[in-house]
Amino acid sequence: MVLSLSGAKMARVSGIRSIMDDIATSRAEPSAAGWLNLSIGNPAPIPEVVTAWRRLFEQTLTTSFTAASCEYGPSRGTTTLVEAIADYFGRTYGWPVTAENIVVGPGSQTLCFLAAAMFTGPGTGGRIVLPAVPDYTGYQGLCLHADGVAGVAPAIQLAGERRFRYSLDLDAVRRAPDLGMMLLSSPSNPVGRCLDRAELDGLVEVAEQRGVPLIVDHAYGEPFPRIAETQVPPRWHDQVINVFTASKAGLPGERIGFAIGPARYVNPMVSFVSNSVLHAPQLAQLVVARALVTGELDRITTTAIQPYYAAKRRTVEALLAQTLPSSVNWRLHVGSGGMFCWLWVDEPWFDDAALYRLMKSKRVFIVPGRPFFVDPLPGNGAMRAHESRCFRISLSPAEPVLQEGLARIAEALEELRRAH
Repeated sequence: MVLSLSGAKMARVSGIRSIMDDIATSRAEPSAAGWLNLSIGNPAPIPEVVTAWRRLFEQTLTTSFTAASCEYGPSRGTTTLVEAIADYFGRTYGWPVTAENIVVGPGSQTLCFLAAAMFTGPGTGGRIVLPAVPDYTGYQGLCLHADGVAGVAPAIQLAGERRFRYSLDLDAVRRAPDLGMMLLSSPSNPVGRCLDRAELDGLVEVAEQRGVPLIVDHAYGEPFPRIAETQVPPRWHDQVINVFTASKAGLPGERIGFAIGPARYVNPMVSFVSNSVLHAPQLAQLVVARALVTGELDRITTTAIQPYYAAKRRTVEALLAQTLPSSVNWRLHVGSGGMFCWLWVDEPWFDDAALYRLMKSKRVFIVPGRPFFVDPLPGNGAMRAHESRCFRISLSPAEPVLQEGLARIAEALEELRRAH
């Protein structure tokens, strides 16, 4: 079999693909219940959230099943959802949004993929630039050609005995060559870092000066699910495409996301949807529209999702302090919340891949840090060493799973140190 250049690139087994394959294999085993999954970022099945979405689906099935599921629909998105989005963002933020500014897709990652295909690569002279690595590992698979994604290395700032933070290097972003579009998550996956006003304004300024789109992925932020407390709301601007999803608000399996931006960017994206997947699932679109119109999505965000993850974050921070060896120089990234904890073990004997393999022998899944950094990284060897000394754990598992998983991580750190 001969693959095209783009086919070969997309068929390559990525870091996150390997991890997901491991989890699928473990779950197929008779002893699958013995595995502790602190890895993949599946939203927690919060009972109040599950109940709300089930009720919305039942209502929509009763009233709209035939029209939604037995007929094709518009590639931009169902009129019901598009109008609900325009009304919601007009009321919430005062945005001058019409249907021309909206496109609905089968998940926000698909929307980022088609934006990358349209605004970067051959014919544009530009590539995807991730201004704030580490960032979502899925972004590295958005480009169909080699060397199409570049990252800007952050500065590292220590913040107390067991904390640190990454600082966005705007000057390096301004100098980035071959800039086709900028893409980042805020709050970020994996570290929970939010853009502040000066950083967002700076990125918008770069987008204006270079004439490229800035795509901001709000999967964890405002207005829903608000898992992390954002410092600034989403910004309407002629160079900005804002991407939102229902996944982290409790519907990851239904694959509903939407983008809002200037019509000159959005209308080509609508054509791409039409030429590839026709349209996003329509029954789920109507359910999301009902959640927006009735205020149910705002309600579960405020009363269930945000408090759940805030409490989980406090619990895990306390467990880390109690459980991880005090003699190991580990640090937790300072975040505004989020679904994850990002840990840096600043020791010469630590390696994220070695930890991942050892944790699998202990029947625990974590995520090594390297897949969240773009390779090759710009900058110096110090950042190259840093990427192999980080790992991510999810806050979604139940507290007993987290407690036992962290205990096994502590054991593994001691074993790695002794083996050095």
